[in-house]
Amino acid sequence: MNRDLSLEELEGRRWSVPAGGETRLMATVRELRRKPIGGLTVEDMRLLIRQDVGLAYLLRLAMEVLRDTPLAEGDMYEGDLLAAVLTAGAWGRLCRWRAVVAVAARVASRPDHHQ
Repeated sequence: MNRDLSLEELEGRRWSVPAGGETRLMATVRELRRKPIGGLTVEDMRLLIRQDVGLAYLLRLAMEVLRDTPLAEGDMYEGDLLAAVLTAGAWGRLCRWRAVVAVAARVASRPDHHQ
């Protein structure tokens, strides 16, 4: 996967602004779809995954981050990227399930994990 490409380029689809305008959230999502995926932050990935956007590419990137930092944090709370991956659309629930379980097991086994 070429990380210099944006989701728009990878998917071959450009989103236009709806005739009636758009919410700030959707304007942000549309803008992030134009950013090279290698430059997306944890927060960018969390936001896009929560909106079920670009899952075929972003879940792979998110899992790379989560393998190194299981409780990677965007702007919401510690572990918000993992929460986004765990609640992703149908594709996300089926794909890479073993990897997600492995990350969750690492979080649970950490000495600083609080019950």
